[in-house]
Amino acid sequence: MDDADLRLDGNAAAGLLAEVFTFDVTGAQAVCNGCGNVYPVGTLATYGHTMGMILRCPGCDTALIRMTHVRSGYYLDLRGTSVLYIAASA
Repeated sequence: MDDADLRLDGNAAAGLLAEVFTFDVTGAQAVCNGCGNVYPVGTLATYGHTMGMILRCPGCDTALIRMTHVRSGYYLDLRGTSVLYIAASA
């Protein structure tokens, strides 16, 4: 089994992300710290593990978002994302 067998798109992370964000974050725009490209969160390569998820840039494979759920709360690491743009709802 290789990485391609485990990779999903960012929409697979929607359930876990919805536990923290009160809106659909898959439409937010993430700017990659690695290559500077901008992608909707829903298009990021997502790797799910029993401890959480890692969302990676489809262009350069930088880990943009790491998230895990523990008994006491959530850990959300956005250090691979220079900007997370969330449009105001109409």
